[in-house]
Amino acid sequence: MSEALSDHAVHTEHLTKVYKDFWGRDKVRALDDLNLTIHRGEVFGLLGPNGSGKSTTIKLLLGLIFPTAGSASVLGHPAGSTQVNEKVGFLPEESYLYRFLNGEETLRFYGRLFKLSRRDLNRRVPELLDVVGLDAKARKRKLREYSKGMARRIGLAQALINNPDLILLDEPTTGLDPIGTREMKDLILSLKAQGKTVLLCSHLLADVQDVCDRITILFGGRMRELGHVRDLLQVKDITQVQARSLTDSQIEELRQFLARMGAQTEVTHPTTTLEDLFMRVVGENARIAGASGDGNGNATITARAGMATTPVKETTSADR
Repeated sequence: MSEALSDHAVHTEHLTKVYKDFWGRDKVRALDDLNLTIHRGEVFGLLGPNGSGKSTTIKLLLGLIFPTAGSASVLGHPAGSTQVNEKVGFLPEESYLYRFLNGEETLRFYGRLFKLSRRDLNRRVPELLDVVGLDAKARKRKLREYSKGMARRIGLAQALINNPDLILLDEPTTGLDPIGTREMKDLILSLKAQGKTVLLCSHLLADVQDVCDRITILFGGRMRELGHVRDLLQVKDITQVQARSLTDSQIEELRQFLARMGAQTEVTHPTTTLEDLFMRVVGENARIAGASGDGNGNATITARAGMATTPVKETTSADR
């Protein structure tokens, strides 16, 4: 294991997955030449429309399927190796749990799979049930009686039972009400504060924008955008000037000529939303795919092109 790879939570080089038909011919190129590095201790968003390669990427990182070409390492080890599996937690989009067990029994069952001691289980199980917001009554109910939101909570607790270093969350807020969604986002941020790495897949772009440090957008199996959320959302060709506590005369003077102002000002770039960025990237690549022909059988997605950005005027106290 190289020192460089050990510093990364996830690292892929030319990672490619091609599904073949019965005759061994290429049918779908689900992931194409993915080069991606996720640093330890960050919350990373994996975004894209249906069929973009998100689920394939997660399966490759977990070792559930094998790449056609390229390589992937997780926590410094080859993806899917026994050395790394015990350090990874995974919340799938649909949790397949034993419905005849209750919440507490479910966590104890999975804890024993990770060979946790009885002492550790006695401490960890109630701690996690509190963290995900399942009260004493709910934790004793059979999972078949759980609502979708409750099932999501116990699924998250199960993903954390082994105190993993890397947590993969696929649509973690599905089925949660606004309060539960806020609690989930707070939990993700608390995991980051503990030094954990979180890989988040979600179609709820506002949630991603709230918690992720960096994101990538996949389309047609290829990476189309990568960077820090704050950088990607900046509108570079518009400058926004903000000033505090200006008098009416100062406001008028500022409008006439900013250089004559004696007040302190803050000059920043306004931001668009992650949803607008997502739609622009997907829309542009959908048109390219439509023009060139997409041999993967991916459906063409009609998306609004460009970021809907209204020119920003000077924001002053009189405008509030």
